[in-house]
Amino acid sequence: VQLQASGGGLVQAGGSLRLSCAASRRTFGFDTVGWFRQAPGKEREAVASITWRRQDTYYQDSVKGRFTISRDNAKNPVYLQMNSLKPEDTAIYYCAAAPLSIILSQVRNSARYDYWGQGTQVTVSS
Repeated sequence: VQLQASGGGLVQAGGSLRLSCAASRRTFGFDTVGWFRQAPGKEREAVASITWRRQDTYYQDSVKGRFTISRDNAKNPVYLQMNSLKPEDTAIYYCAAAPLSIILSQVRNSARYDYWGQGTQVTVSS
C-alpha cells in the first residue's frame, strides 16, 4: 500500500490550498492519518492528525484556526484544508498513516506511523 500526497503549490500569503492524502488501495483503511511538514534546515514536525475510531483531531498550535483536517470514512482520502497561509508554512508536506488508532498524546511521534507518502511542496510567498 502506498500513500499519495497531492495538492501542494505556490500561493501568496493569505491564500489557501487543500492537500489530499490517498491510499493506493481504496479498500485499505487507516485509522490514523497525520500530516507532517519539513522546512529547509528544520526538523520534520507534526501539523495535524485525525483518527477514525476515536474521532480525535490534533493541530499544531501555529496552524490552529487556519488548517482543518477531515475525512469521510476510514477508506477515503484525508484532506488538509489550509487557509490564511503564511510564508512560515512553506515546507514539504508529508502524509502518514497507521492502520491502528494512535492515542492523542502520541500522534506527533512520527515513529507511530507505518506508511508515508512522498511529500508535496507548499510554497507561500510574502
